[in-house]
Amino acid sequence: MPLRSVISEREEELPKGELGELIRIAVEEKDVISFGPGEPDFTPPRHIISAVKKAVEKGYTHYSPPPGRIELIKEVAKKLKRENSIDVEYEEIIITAGSTEAILLSLLCVVDPGESVLIPNPGFVVYLPTVELLNGSPLSIPLSKENKFQIDTDEIKKLIDPKKTRAIIINTPSNPTGTVFNKKTIEGIADVAIDNDLLIISDEAYEKFVYKGKHISIGSLNGMKDYVLTLHSFSKTHGMAGFRVGYAAGPEKIIKAMRGLHIYTSICSPTVSQMAAIAALKGPQSHIRKNVKEYNRRRKYIIKRLNEIKGFDCLEPEGAFYAFPKIDFKMNSLKFCKWLLKNAKVAVVPGSDFGMYGEGFIRFSYATSYDKIVKGMNRIEKAVRNLR
Repeated sequence: MPLRSVISEREEELPKGELGELIRIAVEEKDVISFGPGEPDFTPPRHIISAVKKAVEKGYTHYSPPPGRIELIKEVAKKLKRENSIDVEYEEIIITAGSTEAILLSLLCVVDPGESVLIPNPGFVVYLPTVELLNGSPLSIPLSKENKFQIDTDEIKKLIDPKKTRAIIINTPSNPTGTVFNKKTIEGIADVAIDNDLLIISDEAYEKFVYKGKHISIGSLNGMKDYVLTLHSFSKTHGMAGFRVGYAAGPEKIIKAMRGLHIYTSICSPTVSQMAAIAALKGPQSHIRKNVKEYNRRRKYIIKRLNEIKGFDCLEPEGAFYAFPKIDFKMNSLKFCKWLLKNAKVAVVPGSDFGMYGEGFIRFSYATSYDKIVKGMNRIEKAVRNLR
């Protein structure tokens, strides 16, 4: 039997994005300056690395309970109350293999085939295909540069089917736009969720990377405890992307279901990683402030340079570590990214990877060194000089 015939239609119909190839380029092709992968370029501070060594030496190399280690869950509960004004108990938290697994588990628990989920578009590349993998229907909430990529609640209302729509995914600070949802947007989404009995899956992986405005956890609003599943990750804040550890907190009924399913996905987040996460929460936090300050320096520089080059038009991102300029080079975003890679030896991500409303934009990650950003922008400026 030909191998092609055993590949599922589900897999073959998934969007074929460029991000995986860009990660490979960033690692293997040293002559290319990569603005592609969305992970911090800094490594975890010493106290986290020390916790890993101690955990290995003490034999923390076995499975953890599927819900997560109790000592980490307790620290997560303290952190959520202290920093996000979200009050949850042990039964309302699950530790996952990164927040990406939390997205999968949460959708597995609330969405049946044929039901729909509202997702931001452009939005994180995982949202749409995960809904489709479950034979659900992703409904794109169009985000526009004219509205500074804030969610328009009137657009949400137009998309909701009372019989089929089960959840809405939000992401603030946002990937790929760098938008920080303002209080009006957050409150509007909360009202829509209550009126339509929707679960809000709030992806807050970039919560610490805010340069203007203030991060608001929608789960902290009065009356939202039963409507919000809050997702967090150690990948961005502490530079622990390879550790694969994150968490979800929300309604006990949903967390209980997610805990039950966890045994069938990864079983548990890596035990050593959970021990490192405990150290991350209990230890010094000064590295976060230092890194955010440095990212802000890079942010200001890259936005200035982009807006000085003809063919780019970039809003100032308020959070995360992405710039998302609109391009005007008489080619679509994918073709332009391939052209840049060939002619400037610079890798960026086409906006179309983040959904149909991302077409005409490209994403720059400034989670790379300042010197590389300067060199990369010089290459781009020289390459596109005669293109328009």
